[in-house]
Amino acid sequence: MNENTDTIRQNTKPTRVIDDFDRRILGALVKNAGQTYSELGKTIGLSAPATHERVKRLKASGSLIDTVARIDAVAIGKPFLAFVHVDVHGWGKSQKMMKLTAFPEVEEMHSVAGDTCVILKVRTADAYALEVFLSQLYILSGVRSTKSFVVLSTYLERPIQAEITQDWPEIPLPPE
Repeated sequence: MNENTDTIRQNTKPTRVIDDFDRRILGALVKNAGQTYSELGKTIGLSAPATHERVKRLKASGSLIDTVARIDAVAIGKPFLAFVHVDVHGWGKSQKMMKLTAFPEVEEMHSVAGDTCVILKVRTADAYALEVFLSQLYILSGVRSTKSFVVLSTYLERPIQAEITQDWPEIPLPPE
């Protein structure tokens, strides 16, 4: 396999240890990435310059990748959410698989273990638009089959959280 797969992100260990202040900064930025360093510092208990320095280090280490806007899917006409399992022949980590990133409907793409090769999080205008998207998948060489799971309701959708649960809370079970 001579294909360049450098753009595929791996799950690796962080290059820098994240402490409690860093986690508070990341958590506050997830809630509101547009706040000033002064506002952020007040939230986490540090001065604006100290907060700015920590944010720079988080960016330099790769822990803080980006600050982005979150878009309302319904407001932009893409309320139809589905997870599509794609079974392929002979892909693995390849540029063929990465062609899927060209579709604006694809929000996430994961190589997985199990009875499928790739899972896509896809957002479209409606079922017909999903059908058109799926027909485009079959044009790509190597696609054997797809299995789609249409989302009826979303109970939780959030970005990556910086906090860590130290002690798992006791979840009461219903009586038998």
